[in-house]
Amino acid sequence: MKKWLVLLLSLALLLPLAASAQEVVNVYNWEDYIDEAVLDQFEEETGIHVNYMRFTTNEDMMVSVRANPGAYDVIFPSEYCVERLIAEDLLAEINYDNVPNMSYTLENLLNPDYDPNNAHSVPYMWGTVGILYNTTMVSEPVDSWGILWDTDYMNNVFMLDSIRDTMGVTLKYLGYSMNTRDPVALEAAKQKLIEQKQSGVVKAYQVDETKDKMVAGEAALAVMWSGDAQYAIDLNPDLAYAIPKEGSNVWVDCMVIPKTAKNKENAEAFINFLCRPDIAQKNCEAIWYSTPNTEAIELMGEEYTSNTTMNPSAEDVANCEYFHDIQDFIAIYNALWQEVKNAK
Repeated sequence: MKKWLVLLLSLALLLPLAASAQEVVNVYNWEDYIDEAVLDQFEEETGIHVNYMRFTTNEDMMVSVRANPGAYDVIFPSEYCVERLIAEDLLAEINYDNVPNMSYTLENLLNPDYDPNNAHSVPYMWGTVGILYNTTMVSEPVDSWGILWDTDYMNNVFMLDSIRDTMGVTLKYLGYSMNTRDPVALEAAKQKLIEQKQSGVVKAYQVDETKDKMVAGEAALAVMWSGDAQYAIDLNPDLAYAIPKEGSNVWVDCMVIPKTAKNKENAEAFINFLCRPDIAQKNCEAIWYSTPNTEAIELMGEEYTSNTTMNPSAEDVANCEYFHDIQDFIAIYNALWQEVKNAK
C-alpha cells in the first residue's frame, strides 16, 4: 500500500509539471512590432508562457521557418509570403472556434485573394508605402515618386533596402504594376534606380534605422512604411507623409500558424488575444501601424480616424495594390537588384 501511495503522490506531483511544460507559445514577429506589456498580460491571463523571437525581413523569416520545423507556433508574414507559405503547404488552417475575435476585422481585409476566406491567416496590422519628408527641407508638393530622383536633393534621400518595395515604387512611378514580370518594365525600373544612385541623390539604402535618422533631420526624403512614418512624425513635427499620385503598395502583416506548430491551440489563443479590441488598441498605439480591428478604431476615436498616415483615404487605398508572391521569378528581381546595388 505504501509503495502505491508513494507512486500516486509522485505522479500527482509530476502531472502539473508536465502540463506546465506544455503551456507555451513560440512567437516569431518583426522587430519593434508589439507592445511588450501585452505579452506579460497574455501570460498573466492565460498562464501560457510566450517565447518571443524577432526577425527583420520576410525573406529572413521564410528561411528560418523552412529550416526549423516545429520551432514556431505563430509567425507574422506579409501577405505575399502568406501566399507563398500556402503554396508550399507550410500553414495550418485556423480553427475559428478558437479565434472569435476575428469578427472585429475590417471588412475590406477579409477574404483576400492571397488567402481566400482567411483559411490560414488573420490580419495583424496593415499600412501603405509612401514618402516621409522634412517640411523644412522640402518646399514643393510631395505628390509624385519623381521627387526621389530630383537632383535638388543630392545625398538627401533614403531608399528602402528592400527589393520589392524599392523596385515596386519605381515600377509605379513608371506606370507599371508592382507585380509585373514584363522584362521591359523591370529593365526600365532597374535603369531608373541606377540613374538615381549614380546621380548622387541616394544617401543610403536601409530599413529600420531610417525612421530615427529622419527624426534627427539627416535627410530630406525617405521611402517608408506608414507606421514607421507615424513614429517619426510623433517625434519630429517637421515631418509629413504622402502617398504619391502614381499609387503604391498596401500591405497586410498577418498572423499564421505553421503546420509543424507544436502548440496550435495556444497559438490560436494568442492570435485571439491580439484580436481583442483593447489589446489591438494597445498594440496600435504602441507601434502606430494601422489596425484592422473595427472596435479598436472606435476606442481610439478621432485621433486615429483623422490621421491620414494611419487612416488613408479610400481613394488613396484604391490606387494601391497588394504585392503577390513572385518566388518562381525572384531570381530575376534579385539579379536586377544586385545590378542596382553594385552600380558605381
